[in-house]
Amino acid sequence: MATAKKLPLAKKTAPKRVTFGVFATGDPRIDQPSKTRALNIVQMTAETIAQGVKMPDGSPANVVWTPVLVDGEPQADIVAQQFKDEGVDVLVCAPDTWAFPQLSLISLLSQVPKDTPLNLTCGNSGPKPGVVFTHAASGAISQYGKLVHINVGTWPDTGARPKMTQSTAAALVDWCHAALTYCGLKGRRVVIWGHDSMGMETALAHVLPTRSTFGIEITRLDMKLLADMLNKKAYDEAELAELRAWVDKHVGARLEVPRPADSRRFDQSLAMYLITRDLMRDLNAVGGGFMSQLEWGSDPRGTPLPVADMMESLFNSTFDHNGGKAPIPYATEADVQGLLTMLPFTWLTGGAPPLFMDFRKVWEPWEIKALAKGLGISDLDGSTLWERKGLVDGDNSGSASLNWAAQPGASVEEIMAGVSLPLADAGYFPGLGNSVTFVSPAGIDGIAARLAYSALTDMFSLIWDEATTVALPDVLAQAVCNTSTPTWPHTFVVPKYATMGEYKQFAPANHFHMTCGLTPARLQYWLDLTNVLSVTPWEARSGFVEGVDRPMPLLHVINGGESAAKTLAKRGGR
Repeated sequence: MATAKKLPLAKKTAPKRVTFGVFATGDPRIDQPSKTRALNIVQMTAETIAQGVKMPDGSPANVVWTPVLVDGEPQADIVAQQFKDEGVDVLVCAPDTWAFPQLSLISLLSQVPKDTPLNLTCGNSGPKPGVVFTHAASGAISQYGKLVHINVGTWPDTGARPKMTQSTAAALVDWCHAALTYCGLKGRRVVIWGHDSMGMETALAHVLPTRSTFGIEITRLDMKLLADMLNKKAYDEAELAELRAWVDKHVGARLEVPRPADSRRFDQSLAMYLITRDLMRDLNAVGGGFMSQLEWGSDPRGTPLPVADMMESLFNSTFDHNGGKAPIPYATEADVQGLLTMLPFTWLTGGAPPLFMDFRKVWEPWEIKALAKGLGISDLDGSTLWERKGLVDGDNSGSASLNWAAQPGASVEEIMAGVSLPLADAGYFPGLGNSVTFVSPAGIDGIAARLAYSALTDMFSLIWDEATTVALPDVLAQAVCNTSTPTWPHTFVVPKYATMGEYKQFAPANHFHMTCGLTPARLQYWLDLTNVLSVTPWEARSGFVEGVDRPMPLLHVINGGESAAKTLAKRGGR
């Protein structure tokens, strides 16, 4: 008699790791040496992914590969079952020979969820051309409306164990990080303290679009809960003492606590980190946000409480008092669209710390040079990037990752040596507490961007550009900081293609975000997988930069271009 299986009474679960399934199609007529070579290429591809792709905590992704060549329907069934048993989320096909698309790859695709990311990586070989199959399969799949990315790379035409070129491997790893981010964030949640961010429409938690586009759930917690837990001391007091001692060790006199009450308020800010960290762990959250203004720290009708700046900075950093950790993207002012910008950027880079900034003061070249001249800086010759292009002074109370006080890869000691914790601006935050401040060094490269939502299309878009940080002469840097709020962190950002005139006219919100080490191709692959519009309205940037951008997928080419194809996909229920 059939019986039902009782599952164990589990108390906890670990988040599912993204699993890549690597395989190859084949022609049933090929000889054994060709089959052996084809399987060696599958193994090479799988090992390239295993060595190059990592989760935000630095751990490797799961990668499996099959020795079954998919050269017909029965083999497609076998591999589909193997991949289901292994929990495969992402498909990478590495063909080296011709195959019949419908009898092989398409038969396999019919057995997996239709939104499963698919990549075809091949060499450009002639003898038994996998590249011919790649184009045939890409055309067939694109015609019926499924997204597929192809990576026509290079490996030797002959030999049992060819090796792909570095550029081929780099393109594959870029795509895999995008697929990992797309699949890894589905079903995950972020935790937001408070309600809508200071009434900023550009920061709203669009619950349904966020769920349908990114698969991310938004958990809302009332700030009364945090206030109650803070009042009840719902944290480990011994750990709070350890955290405070760690700050005292690394910051010392740069922590401004002139009165006992100031010291107690700073301890409250640290306790907020411990309380929120534990709550987020309980909820398996991957990101968060906190609405400090107005209710928590700024409204005199209530009892203003200390700022959350140090809490937010610790979440966004790759370390705390317990040592190294994965950054957990965290948005000040409960800016959910800011969080939805930073969160995938951290995943795309395998754990790079995000930077949250006000799009504060745009300094056009003439303006920053005039300020320098007025300060008596006379040795300007137009050779520096900031003289030629100007800069944006990015600064905001809260959410600045401590890592951005030094170069990527710097030690904790080097980073914290550049951090100060002055008293919060009483005009903004009558509840006081301490701000976090530093000036970022020059030469940090990455992507600066901001997500936006449109009710007209029910779609998200990302306005972005490559960017770098610059340093100014000390007296000029201080003057720029004094122009806005000197006690907040400052990062001087210069976009690669946008002019300052374009930059300040096309900003989609008052916040923007930067992550180091993120490349355009990797970002563009993710934008394709999520069906988010890519927006680069800079006159100096061409539609395709060879060797920098990802090749446009055929699905977009045959449907009127990227924006048209993505809009059609949205209308079709994508």
